[in-house]
Amino acid sequence: MPGRGLRERRVAAHRGARRVLAAPGFGTTLRERLALLDGAAELYDLDEASDMYGNGIVEALEEKTAALLGTEAAAFFPTGTMAQQVALRCWAGRTGDPAVALHGLSHPELHERNAFSLVSGLRPVRLTSEPRIPTAEEVRGFEEPFGALMLELPLREAGFVLPTWEELTEVVDAARERDAVVHFDGARLWESTVHFGRSAAEIAGLADSVYVSFYKSLKGYGGAALAGPRTLIEEARAWRHRYGGEVFQQFPTVLSALAGLERELPRLPEYVAHARVVAAALREGFAAAGLPWARVHPEVPHTHEFQVWLPYEAEVVGEAAVRQGEETGTLLFSRGWQTPGPGLAVTEVGVEAAGLRWTADDVRAAVADFAARLTGPPALAAG
Repeated sequence: MPGRGLRERRVAAHRGARRVLAAPGFGTTLRERLALLDGAAELYDLDEASDMYGNGIVEALEEKTAALLGTEAAAFFPTGTMAQQVALRCWAGRTGDPAVALHGLSHPELHERNAFSLVSGLRPVRLTSEPRIPTAEEVRGFEEPFGALMLELPLREAGFVLPTWEELTEVVDAARERDAVVHFDGARLWESTVHFGRSAAEIAGLADSVYVSFYKSLKGYGGAALAGPRTLIEEARAWRHRYGGEVFQQFPTVLSALAGLERELPRLPEYVAHARVVAAALREGFAAAGLPWARVHPEVPHTHEFQVWLPYEAEVVGEAAVRQGEETGTLLFSRGWQTPGPGLAVTEVGVEAAGLRWTADDVRAAVADFAARLTGPPALAAG
């Protein structure tokens, strides 16, 4: 497969690097992943009976999640894809309208193989495809009815961007004016609290239902939760069974989720704060290296993840990033690069516990070393 060699080299460089900004769960060994459960006895009584079809420890996680999000109840799901289909299917039954208004860059539109329409009988309609959250005006002025508004917070494909709190409340109010329910795709809701200056419960409180992930930022093995009114969650449990989500035993994944809530969740504000330091140092480093076309987006990250854009082909910057890791043990860019247009490359940068050890000087030095490995002039200069 084209690019497979570079990806394998990137994974190997990440494993061998002495310095990275983030150490995601994927790409690590089974032994390293199992270590996540070290000290599990501090998270839950391991002498309790194991779970069977969603009881025991699964119920404990559901109760903890509902408390954190300030909702009446929550249900654990094996995937967020399933959780959101179930939620919006339940809402469609209650509103009588299968239309779901969403963003053209949202996860169901790009990464779920048309599951909303092919599996769940829903009809997604796009409010906008601009790289930002839909506006209140777009919600009010949309030309056809819809039963539910789905908002992805943050919107990953646009650069992990969030609206202001005022903009978010206006969008929600606009949906309510149209008698639509509001569902938050909160896969990364946990780290949005810093930007909004609100707790997770306050954010979730704006919506009728919310989905959260236990692995994207909390580093669990997988899993998700749907939270909302008790009657909705009771119905969702029935549909979870129908969709094949009534798994016999889930304690390893649930234990990892409890570990994430206990250990990673309290650190997310620290990651967000340092991501802003890293982003500023990246901009300064690219300018000093003579790459004024480079862009960090958003300039001030809304979460602990953001995008970096460079005026090169993806293969060029991908090779430079991997060689830096292989040759120096410092991997500045550990994720793959995409080509959104001719002569442009974009990647995602995340700052986690490992990144807290990087000073701004460290970042600038790494940028200088990375830039020196780029071959040929920038594509914009060449054109």
